[in-house]
Amino acid sequence: MTTPPSEPPERGPGSTPSGASGGRSTAQVLRGLAPSVYIPTVLESAGETALLPVVPLIALQLGFDVSQAAALTVIFGLASVLGPIPAGRLMGRVGGRRAIVLAGILLVLANLMALVVIGAGMSGEPGPVHRAALIVLLVVMAGAGQVWALGRQSYLGTALPVSMRARGMTLYGGMLRIGQVVGPLLGALVMAVGHESWVFGLFAVMTALATASVAVFMIPGEDRAAALSRTGDLPRRDRTPARTRLDRAVLRRMVMVGIGIAPVMMGRVNRPVIVPLIGAALHLDATTISVIFGATAVIEIALVVPAGVLMDRFGRVAVAVPCSVLMGLGFVLLSVLAVTIGDAGRGSAMLALLLPSILIAVGNGLGSGIVMTLGIDTSPVHGRTRYLAWWNTLLGAGRLVAPLMVTAITLVAPVAAAGAASGVLCLAGAGWLARVLPTITPAGGTRRR
Repeated sequence: MTTPPSEPPERGPGSTPSGASGGRSTAQVLRGLAPSVYIPTVLESAGETALLPVVPLIALQLGFDVSQAAALTVIFGLASVLGPIPAGRLMGRVGGRRAIVLAGILLVLANLMALVVIGAGMSGEPGPVHRAALIVLLVVMAGAGQVWALGRQSYLGTALPVSMRARGMTLYGGMLRIGQVVGPLLGALVMAVGHESWVFGLFAVMTALATASVAVFMIPGEDRAAALSRTGDLPRRDRTPARTRLDRAVLRRMVMVGIGIAPVMMGRVNRPVIVPLIGAALHLDATTISVIFGATAVIEIALVVPAGVLMDRFGRVAVAVPCSVLMGLGFVLLSVLAVTIGDAGRGSAMLALLLPSILIAVGNGLGSGIVMTLGIDTSPVHGRTRYLAWWNTLLGAGRLVAPLMVTAITLVAPVAAAGAASGVLCLAGAGWLARVLPTITPAGGTRRR
């Protein structure tokens, strides 16, 4: 694909040109990014996912009612819409690495405060101060999460050559998934030997380790580029003005791709809601549903590396379209079996939940890193953080709308109808992506955009 006139060749400051790895193999490039991106991602993700499942239980113990405890999750949906652009502006002012480190320090302090304040409330008589402390912590978590996600995505966009971009981004998605599997297990272990509030301490420790790793190993390439641009040491064509207007053509390109990939994001958000509710409607117990979730998580992790190889070798369409199709078919099949099998017995109910869940997991596993990869593909090298902030805001709207869609449908119809709606959206998104992506994203095996 030819490079748009407004977009200079991809070249990160202090790095080899994207598309050429400076003689280094893929393994060497990815190993070099392990201490600065991949290991911190596992640590931070594990700490966060150790806490998140416990938050509703803590909220109930602090005096929130059920509806209020459920409403606390809206904080993260709002942050995904409102947070990326301010996070991008922060990085533009202080640099990507410094912003990540500051967000990490704030997150550590907030969790230590929660360990003391909320822990005291859970051990004694909870009051408004303890409930307010939980809300403050969740707001800090949501805001820091936006800074961490945007910072790492932007850094990888600079550090990864185009020829191995998809593999690097899918590996990043894989690290998130590993953290999401390890985190709840660590949380369960901590609670088994202590108290629910100890999970705040676990999150603080994991975040501190992740922040230290970023501070030591992440090369501040964007900071260096900004400094060189201000002093005039960069070639004129590589200078980025302090204030530039966003290119409407780039934003239009992002919207075109975002329309197609948003249903995948919505499906990912809705799956932890729809699948358990349909499992309950099939009279399956919580343990069985959890085992099915765990088994499908293993499938997703196993597909991380193949997904990246397919994207780099055959293009983004080779992964994005099958991902959306398989997730769509899985949701539709889940809804159909839920309606047709009904009370046919425990064995049939397990198959009705397991088979579609496997189909959804295969699709989701193939799509590991696809959203972040497409964000980098559609953004220019200069000012990338600002454009990625808009990209994340666009998809954040999908994350926020997804649970609202399920809520609206279940008010007037069974939960199976919400599953069918998610499936149809994914299938429609697959058709849109098959039409749009070949003209926008890199073709397979390309060494330059």
